Amino acid sequence: MSAGIDLDNVVCDFGSFRAVDHVNVNIQPGEFFSFLGPSGCGKTTILRMISGFIEPTEGVIRIGGKDMKGQRPNQRPTALIFQNLALFPLMPVWENISFGLEVRGVDKAKRRARAEELLALVDLPGAGDKMISQLSGGQKQRVAIARALAVEPSVMLLDEPLSALDLKLRQNMRAELRAIQKRTGVTFVFITHDQGEALAMSDRVGVMSQGKLQQVSNPRDIYNNPVNGFVASFVGENNILTGSVAAPAGGFAVMDTPHGRFRARIADGVSGAGVKLYVRPEHMVFSPAAGAENSVPVTISEVAFEGNFISVHAVSDSGMTFLSELRNDGSATVPELGTKLHVSFDPARAAILPDAVGAKG
Repeated sequence: MSAGIDLDNVVCDFGSFRAVDHVNVNIQPGEFFSFLGPSGCGKTTILRMISGFIEPTEGVIRIGGKDMKGQRPNQRPTALIFQNLALFPLMPVWENISFGLEVRGVDKAKRRARAEELLALVDLPGAGDKMISQLSGGQKQRVAIARALAVEPSVMLLDEPLSALDLKLRQNMRAELRAIQKRTGVTFVFITHDQGEALAMSDRVGVMSQGKLQQVSNPRDIYNNPVNGFVASFVGENNILTGSVAAPAGGFAVMDTPHGRFRARIADGVSGAGVKLYVRPEHMVFSPAAGAENSVPVTISEVAFEGNFISVHAVSDSGMTFLSELRNDGSATVPELGTKLHVSFDPARAAILPDAVGAKG
């Protein structure tokens, strides 16, 4: 049922504008793979090239090992779910689901039976005779998925299908999509600008910026070990310090900044002035006294309750605002506004990173 996808040095130009710039990636059969990035980074263009609506300017796209050059969308083993779902309002649910089978000449009884099978698969049993207007947003999403699965694609392509849903429903649909993908074994390629969606659902994530693929890895590695400043900044929050690198040794380096001297892990090839150090808010620790290293005296300036965590802002004597996140599990002491403390971080939990691949100054 599933097929792998190879993008081999793929380029897409629209006139003088390069939307996708020499992208190479191998998506495994049965994998849930997400392209993550801001608007205009090229991720939807990649999806449309895989589906056949756009031909690459350069490079090769293979699905199941077969070159897709010249293959129209209806000749490819793919199904595309659009952002607006594109369901037919005047058809009942079962006819929406079986529409692709009707186009292929499958008789009505078989179409209805297949629609009922798929409704059970997406947890909507008995909904076949309902009209689309009678469904909730989440139910419509599941009907769109069932309709795409009806034609037995090897690859499911999803273009930000959850973006129109409210937060709670989006979170529920993440779990639904992942469960459906696991049950069917179909390769899912998911496009999103929402880091939470990508990290929660995917086997691997490809982070994009300015048409270039910045990093491809599993969600945990993307978050904990970003390869450059763009990935670190786009995926999660960071405290960012700018300065000059000194004394690199053993994968670590000292960095001099206007706010103090700090030590952190350093990526290969990073040196000189104007480089940036990144440290996650959850790795910032408050204490009454100065720590052994990476310690800054601060004054607590803001405390915000965020539900599962508490966000604490602290300002240093040099004017830098540091952000810390404390888990709301009763184990952390939440400082009072105006309290003078020291904030510090473990050198192993911080990284000095290069800028994004292909970044334009």
